[in-house]
Amino acid sequence: MKTTRKIAYLGICTTIALVLAYVESLIPPIFSAVPGIKMGLPNVVIVFVLYKFKARDAIIVSLLRIGIVTLLFGNVMTLAYSVSGAVLSLAGMILLKKLDFLSIIGVSVVGAILHNAGQIIMAMILLSTAEIGYYLIVLAITGAISGVLVGLLGGILVKRLKDKTSEE
Repeated sequence: MKTTRKIAYLGICTTIALVLAYVESLIPPIFSAVPGIKMGLPNVVIVFVLYKFKARDAIIVSLLRIGIVTLLFGNVMTLAYSVSGAVLSLAGMILLKKLDFLSIIGVSVVGAILHNAGQIIMAMILLSTAEIGYYLIVLAITGAISGVLVGLLGGILVKRLKDKTSEE
């Protein structure tokens, strides 16, 4: 794929991830019985980029999204939690994709759980308490559910947009 075309696709992916993050922020907490739970809509784009481009591209899109969302809607704490979750999640997903024994849905589920684990680890560090680690049990369950949905949507996009984004 030509460099200009690839940059354009990744720019579009970053923009879509930003829009999805904004849409997710508009969903009232009443739909989430447990505090801190999000559906992870922007991760559909990250999973798509991971499977259609290179791991480096998924990292760049993810970090750009986090940085822009933090500048627009967040603060230093938002950045700390987002980066810690994204780094652990992306590392696990990149490794599992390379090992090639899980489907895109399986990789997405592990990514969602690792994202929650990264955020809990950051909370344990920032709050100087290990007890918050128990919350990971709840987050792992909800993360697995959202990981399945993100993986399904990401998988559909990977199949449907195969001809448009394949590297030449």
